[in-house]
Amino acid sequence: MDATAAPAPRKRSRKSFWLKQLHTWHWMSSAISLIGLMLFAITGFTLNHAGEIEGSPKSVEATAQLPAPLLAEVKPDDAPDSRKPLPANVAKFVADSLKMKADGEAEWRSDEIYLGMPRPGGDAWIAIDRETGAVTSEVSSRGWIAYLNDLHKGRNAGTVWKWFIDIFVLACVIFSLTGLVLLQMHSKHRKSTWPLVGLGLVIPAIIAIFLIH
Repeated sequence: MDATAAPAPRKRSRKSFWLKQLHTWHWMSSAISLIGLMLFAITGFTLNHAGEIEGSPKSVEATAQLPAPLLAEVKPDDAPDSRKPLPANVAKFVADSLKMKADGEAEWRSDEIYLGMPRPGGDAWIAIDRETGAVTSEVSSRGWIAYLNDLHKGRNAGTVWKWFIDIFVLACVIFSLTGLVLLQMHSKHRKSTWPLVGLGLVIPAIIAIFLIH
C-alpha cells in the first residue's frame, strides 16, 4: 500500500509547482502588457473606423534666411544628388531660428536641400534654397487620434518604440501561452473551456474565409 501511494504526493507537488510558476508568469506578463493591450485595442477600434472619425489637421509654416557665411556651406555645385546631414553650423542655425531639430540625413539636390522629418500623427520638413539661402519649414499634425494610430502601426515612431513593440509582443505571447496552459489544467472542472476556445478560432476563420471579399 505504501509503495503504491508514495508517487501521488510527488505528482501533486510537481503539478503544484508548475501551477504556481504559470500563475506567476501569467500575472507578470499581464502586468507588463496591460497598458499596451488597452492602447492597441483602442487604436484597433479607431483604425477600423478611421473614415468615420474626423481628424483635426493643423500646420505651422516658418521661414528664415541663411547668413552669407552659412550660405557658402550649401552653395550649388555639380555633385550628383546625395543624402547626408546638414553642416553642423547650418543645422544649429536652422534649429535656433525655426525651433526644429535639423538632424538626420537630408536630400542634397542641385538647387535645394530637403530634410524630411515624418512623425507619428503628423509630418515636418525643412527646405533650403542653395542659391538664395531661403529656409522654409512646415510642421503638420493630424490630431491625437492619428498620433495613437501611427503608434499602433509603429509608423515613424523611431527605434525605441520599435523595441517597445517587440518586448510588448513577447509579453503578450507569454501571457497567451500561459493562459492556454492554465485553461488546460483547469478544464476538467470547466466544461465550456474548449468550446469557447474553439469559437475564438472558428468565428474569425469563418469570417475570413466566407465573408471577406
